[in-house]
Amino acid sequence: MSNLSPASLEHRLTEEERQTFNETGIIYVRNALSPEQVEQGVELTERIHEAKLAEGHDPRKALFYPNFIPDDPYFAKLVDYDKVLPKVWGILGWNIFLYHAHLIVTPPNGEAPNDKTFHWHQDSGRVNVEMESHPRPRLSLKVAYFLSDTSEPGCGNFWVVPTSHVRDTIDRPENGIGQPKGATPVLAKPGDAVFFDRRLWHTASPNWSDITRRVLFYGYGYRWLRTKDDMTVESLWESCSPIRRQLLGWSVNANGRFSPTDEDVPLRMWLKEHSPAEAE
Repeated sequence: MSNLSPASLEHRLTEEERQTFNETGIIYVRNALSPEQVEQGVELTERIHEAKLAEGHDPRKALFYPNFIPDDPYFAKLVDYDKVLPKVWGILGWNIFLYHAHLIVTPPNGEAPNDKTFHWHQDSGRVNVEMESHPRPRLSLKVAYFLSDTSEPGCGNFWVVPTSHVRDTIDRPENGIGQPKGATPVLAKPGDAVFFDRRLWHTASPNWSDITRRVLFYGYGYRWLRTKDDMTVESLWESCSPIRRQLLGWSVNANGRFSPTDEDVPLRMWLKEHSPAEAE
């Protein structure tokens, strides 16, 4: 029924990872992808980038490309990737799906480094204005798969302020120079996966290096959320395992997203068999 192997339980969230994620809003999983997976990911993202350039995309600007999951089976396989999904359900639970996915290709911009303040934000837009709680609710997280070397600053790294996920605002430099207190670049090598809370204050940064930055972002949230982009993954449902189909948004009916039956959430049924404590 499912292509999720019991061996995936070896990659469950550890208590140390849980504590780190809860306290800082971010954890790193080194070498989550094999060199072969990285190589294939680079080839696919390059193909997509070249196609967008042919359509007129400005080669000096970063490519933000959502809804890439249907483009190749490689991308769909990462939706329920056994080295990553167990940590996702370890944080969010089993009533989850992929609500957003995008890839980013950031070519070198040819400019000299500068100290201008980056565009800091929390994910989810109006959610952060309209939710009546403090701190804001977690709701979702993203997993970033790095396909290029961003182990040094200046490579188009995304930056974060660790522990800022429980803060509704952040102080930016008033003169537009420099970054908020505690800001740090995310340093990752090809194959690394970085998990971060959607509330974590973060930002993209310019690519001042000579390396093209390539990252795949998989956003997981609760099934009662709307998708954040115009995902067209329904075409994949028929060929998916039940768990992957759940993660790609399938449900018995609309109410099944709020009050799920066993049929709605095969991930929970799998957990009942293989890890009952996590199926609660």
